[in-house]
Amino acid sequence: MTALLEVRALDKHFGGLHVTRAVSLALHVGDRVALIGPNGAGKTTLVNQVSGVIPPSRGSIVLAGEDVTKLAQAERVRRGLARTFQITTLAPHLAVQRQVELALFEREGLTGRAWRSIDGYPALAAEARALLAQLGLGEHAGLPTERLAYGEQRLVEMALALALRPKVLLLDEPMAGVPKSDATRLLAALDALPAALAVLIIEHDMDLVFRYARRIIVLADGAVLAEGTPDEIRAHPAVRNAYLGH
Repeated sequence: MTALLEVRALDKHFGGLHVTRAVSLALHVGDRVALIGPNGAGKTTLVNQVSGVIPPSRGSIVLAGEDVTKLAQAERVRRGLARTFQITTLAPHLAVQRQVELALFEREGLTGRAWRSIDGYPALAAEARALLAQLGLGEHAGLPTERLAYGEQRLVEMALALALRPKVLLLDEPMAGVPKSDATRLLAALDALPAALAVLIIEHDMDLVFRYARRIIVLADGAVLAEGTPDEIRAHPAVRNAYLGH
């Protein structure tokens, strides 16, 4: 089966600091993969390379059979790669639905049509409302994001990513800063992601990781320490000693 995403021997150096070391992984249709490891293991640096935030020092990234290593972030998004970030990047004063509409506007290549208002595309407004309803945010569509709880803001970020109709979704610590009262909604949203979507999730919440992931990749000192099913990772001696702590 052809992989939707292939990461091939990615290395990243910042001066004398070697942050990722020959990291390789693959995501296929419908994958639910968690990337875990202690702080400083290189997880976010790896995702930043994959998404185009920073270039790798060595190695390549292949998306749906195309080498995208030298492509900008926007070009990778157009080819089906979307991500969320550890810290929310939402416009605080803009209504939730309008932010999703703008993502849809970008997806459809309409941003250059300054002569026509975004309000002139009722089909996109309807799609935005449907996406927000799917994530349990329908009642908040008209509110600015600054008035939403933090967990709800993370759901808005997910809506923006899904609006792009990605093939591959990278979720960078979706539970970071989310109170337990909002965790159930986020878990439900993760469970409801499209079945064909390939998901790579970086997360420190081990309850979420072992509940959600079908495959787990463990990074340590910038390199892949282990990869396997949740049961295999739980039983892996090096992972237990280095990370799980028992």
